[in-house]
This record gives sequence, structure tokens and C-alpha cells, in this order.
Amino acid sequence: MINQVKKYIILVLTAGLIASADQVTKAWVRANIPMGSTWSPFEWLTPYARLVHWYNTGVAFGMFQGINMVFTIMAIIVVIVILAFFPRVPASDWYLRLALGLQLGGAIGNLIDRIFVGHVTDFISISTFPVFNIADAGITTGVAVLLLGVWIQERQLKKQILDQGEVHPLMESPPPEKPA
Repeated sequence: MINQVKKYIILVLTAGLIASADQVTKAWVRANIPMGSTWSPFEWLTPYARLVHWYNTGVAFGMFQGINMVFTIMAIIVVIVILAFFPRVPASDWYLRLALGLQLGGAIGNLIDRIFVGHVTDFISISTFPVFNIADAGITTGVAVLLLGVWIQERQLKKQILDQGEVHPLMESPPPEKPA
């Protein structure tokens, strides 16, 4: 049992932090900013960054509006898949472990909104970028961390192969000869 808890600790902590921060900020926005209104602590900042109380029944960037139930089911599936896959991720692959924690936290944060509010509350507005929330930022950051991890691992593998002087299927041509 303790081994199972250890396997999930980074996932639970990361996802819990993202989902909690997401829900606390959304609750504050719903309680303090009327729907469709904007709030900015500094007038000069308003054209660049502000809080806007908005909602979304679709997915990121306002795409596919009006099919909240489909995305609720998809979010539940994503949560289940992450929870099932996570124990198989080696402890040394912290990029993937962190990425899954961020994505799980974001999925849970938006899933809570879909189930209990009926739509996802969005509120962060930066310049002309679509309005988003902390859960969306967690999901997006998780994807970025995942891609960065894959890129770093690929570079490490190529370096290891070059250092060993072997031809590998991932390489297009053999490595150059090492000087003696």
C-alpha cells in the first residue's frame, strides 16, 4: 500500500495544487466580477492583462461550444487514463511525471466546473489571446513540459549513440569517426 502511495505522490501533489488554485481563483471571479465584466488593478495594465469573467462550454480557445457533456465525458476518460498510466512511468522520467500531474490537475479543475457549474469559468485575459484559466494553463504547460522532456531525451540518446560510435536506427547516417 505504501509503495502505491509513493508512486502517486508527485501526481497527487501537482494535480492537487493546480486543481485547488484553479477552483479558488474561479470561485473568487464568480463571486467578485459580474459575468462579462473586466477587472484590472492598474488602468495602464488593462490593454495587456486583465481579469474577465467569462465562461466556456467548449474546449480551449472557445472551440466547439455547446457540447459540454461530450467534454465532460472526455475529461473523465483523460483522468482515468492518466491515473492508470502513471504507475508505469519510471521514477527517473520526471518530465513525463510532472507533465501528467499538470494535465491531470487541469483536467480535474475544468471537470469540476463542467459538473457543478455547467460550464468552465475562464478569466485570464492577456492582450488579444483567448480568455483562459489556471486549469487551461496547467494542461498547456503539461504539454510543453512533455514536449521538452521528449526533446531532451532524444538529444541525450543521440549523444549517447555518438559517444559509443554506433549506428542507430534513429540516425540517418553513421556518426563521424573519432580521432585517435
